[in-house]
Amino acid sequence: MKHSSRLVRVLGLLTGIGLVAGTLVVVWIARSTDPAAAPATTPPVDVSWGRTAVDSAGLAQRSGVRITQVAVTGGGGLVDLRFQVLDPNLANTLHSQATPPAVIDEKTGLVVRDLLMNHSHTDAFKAGVTYYLVFDNPGGWVRRGSQVTVLLGSAEVRHVVVR
Repeated sequence: MKHSSRLVRVLGLLTGIGLVAGTLVVVWIARSTDPAAAPATTPPVDVSWGRTAVDSAGLAQRSGVRITQVAVTGGGGLVDLRFQVLDPNLANTLHSQATPPAVIDEKTGLVVRDLLMNHSHTDAFKAGVTYYLVFDNPGGWVRRGSQVTVLLGSAEVRHVVVR
């Protein structure tokens, strides 16, 4: 009997240690992936992405499109970039593999570039039509109200506010 009660105590102690260790791991993971846990004093990141910085009018002249929205969707796990084609001939340059689209969070510098299910429009663009690119938003770092830089074609548009 003494042997079995000692075994029960040892097993209980090991179970307790395992539960505490597991809880600590879960808390550590949650804090390391929680955007709210990031330092509040992170300075804005100002990086040149090798593309011409333009405003919305410049994007229309350079790439033939107008950004209509950048929004966080999918419960925070996606960034939805929508653009309207103004000049299909200029917009077709957006298909270039050399200048893939991306969204950069200006506060953290996080580059969101992976398209959801690798989806992108490959046919010729049509004037007046609004197209979309949906990016994975790992960890939900890009949030509503964030300012982002949008890389689209050979241009970058800074300080776009996320809806």
